[in-house]
Amino acid sequence: MGHIVTLLIFLLILGLIVFIHEFGHFILAKINGVYVHEFSLGFGPKLFSFKRKNDETEYMIKLFPLGGYVMLAGEDYDDEENKKEKKKDKKEKEKVVVPENQKLYNKRFYQKFLIMVAGVFNNFVLGLILLFIMGLIYGCDYSNNRLSHLQKDLPLYEAGARNGDKILKINGHKIKNDDDIILWVAINGTDKPLTIELEKKTTKEVVKYTVNAKEVEGSKYFGISVKTGIKKGFIPAVKYAFTKVASIFKQLIIIIISLFSGKLGIDSVSGPVGIYSVVDMAKGSMLMLLYLTAYLSINVGFMNLLPFPAFDGGRAFLLVVEKLIGKKVPLKVESIINGVGFVLLMILMVFITIKDIIKLF
Repeated sequence: MGHIVTLLIFLLILGLIVFIHEFGHFILAKINGVYVHEFSLGFGPKLFSFKRKNDETEYMIKLFPLGGYVMLAGEDYDDEENKKEKKKDKKEKEKVVVPENQKLYNKRFYQKFLIMVAGVFNNFVLGLILLFIMGLIYGCDYSNNRLSHLQKDLPLYEAGARNGDKILKINGHKIKNDDDIILWVAINGTDKPLTIELEKKTTKEVVKYTVNAKEVEGSKYFGISVKTGIKKGFIPAVKYAFTKVASIFKQLIIIIISLFSGKLGIDSVSGPVGIYSVVDMAKGSMLMLLYLTAYLSINVGFMNLLPFPAFDGGRAFLLVVEKLIGKKVPLKVESIINGVGFVLLMILMVFITIKDIIKLF
């Protein structure tokens, strides 16, 4: 029963994030007069679909819920030949002829660009709203960079740090709050020494400590603990939402850079199976589920911003290139680039999923 509940919550979270993302593309396409063939949640065989009166779009839910898409006229190379076939039933097909002025590639630069990035924008807005709701209902966590509640038997205290000392840097990186500490400790790992730069509370002297993590009951700790608290109210909730979105965005940038530089390994990346495991751990707390959904939504938005083929950012990047060189990238070339990018992305996803499954055993 527990796994069924976890699966339902997982699908609900994923479905919400995908729907919000694709709805961004969909609504901007409609506003700008682009013909929308399909709006789909999921991939694979079609489970359910419908069409509204006086609306060309077929809305559908498909078997595999790990994503979704909006099919726009003029997005793929086949549309240049004005070919779009839809199944009317199992035996018949009808050809849909789309007017040239309703094809994506015939729209202005700013219209195409807005349609491409609308999904990303929606993901950030969803994250912002969920974090605001969290702050409003449960209060807003805040922290600073002053040490507090240090445990005497852990490495940092043993090295000489005391409550009230201010953490200036970890491994040379500036520290403002608990989010920064968690990020840089995670990137460092507990198998390597950690260098911490402090400003002593009593003397204002700047000192450096290099500490090794200490194992306690199967887990390793450096013993870093800073002052935290909770604020309540509408204004603190607004401030918390914007601050947290910025913090998560910053973390994701650093994580991507660390992956490419080799400071983080591929083992630190999780796919759907890894997310399912996190949902299973968080399902007993509405607070944790709200935060997880917000984090994943911002994550999806951020990843789609990357200028990688098959991502929204990759398509937006090609639009900018076209604008700069004053010449359109041939649709066939764009389709090939996006196709290759999609295949590479699927290979990576399969690899990460296998890795996540192995971790379960």
